[in-house]
Amino acid sequence: MIENLKEKIQVYGRMIKFSHTLFALPFALSAVVLAFETYPFSFWDLFWILLAMVGARSSAMGFNRIVDAAIDKKNQRTAAREIPSGILSKKESCFFVVTSSLVFILSAAMLSRLCFFLSFPVLFFLFFYSYTKRFTQYCHLFLGFAISLAPVGAWVAITGTLSTGVVFLSLGLLTYIAGFDILYACQDIEFDKKEGLFSLPSKLGAKKAMMVSALLHGAAFIFLFAMYLSFGMHPVFLIFLAVIGVLLIAEHYLVRPDDLTHINMAFFHINSFISILLFMGVLTQAFFK
Repeated sequence: MIENLKEKIQVYGRMIKFSHTLFALPFALSAVVLAFETYPFSFWDLFWILLAMVGARSSAMGFNRIVDAAIDKKNQRTAAREIPSGILSKKESCFFVVTSSLVFILSAAMLSRLCFFLSFPVLFFLFFYSYTKRFTQYCHLFLGFAISLAPVGAWVAITGTLSTGVVFLSLGLLTYIAGFDILYACQDIEFDKKEGLFSLPSKLGAKKAMMVSALLHGAAFIFLFAMYLSFGMHPVFLIFLAVIGVLLIAEHYLVRPDDLTHINMAFFHINSFISILLFMGVLTQAFFK
């Protein structure tokens, strides 16, 4: 029975791409570190924020897999995913989404009444993203917006307020996510056109879409620099920011309109490293202040 449970957990983890938590979680943790610079540290705040992040992302990814199951089944690239391939049923997946949503709502409630009330619109935005590719080519920006709520949510959970600095951090996450989602969508240009789905690559073509992606990543770099200025961070952070800039350039060097062979390296490895570098930079500068 324990082996079956372990196997089922692994299947759910693969369905929601749990490893991709590394894209957004470091941004939320960066907001936590910055908040704790002026607000007293609380282990329980950190615990409930982490649990809320896991719950929110798990429910959003699970919902996306359910909504897109029929589309994924037609796409050779995604046909082997857990629901289209029959490894998980829609009923099991729905149970997973409901459970993850409740974990998120409970975690938000444990943080504050304000967080509890805000958890419902946050879930709405996370779920609504799954439908945007059906009617707008700007679905990538909506994905970025939905995920960018993470650092704002973490900041509000600790401080009960907003700040200009954390807004810049969230805008950095929004443009960073939207930029690499556009690159990733270049794999499905022909499929999206055939199925009547919307994306910038299918609308503009790979070359122009990659130019938009590069502009978004340039904006992400600027927003992170604005965060540095807004929070009055230690200059040591600029070393990490410079490396992030180099990695963003490398990502666009690896992925070309006529060569998508390195897209997995750019998407999974470089982007994970960028997120971790950001958190390490925020954490390191906190020790120098």
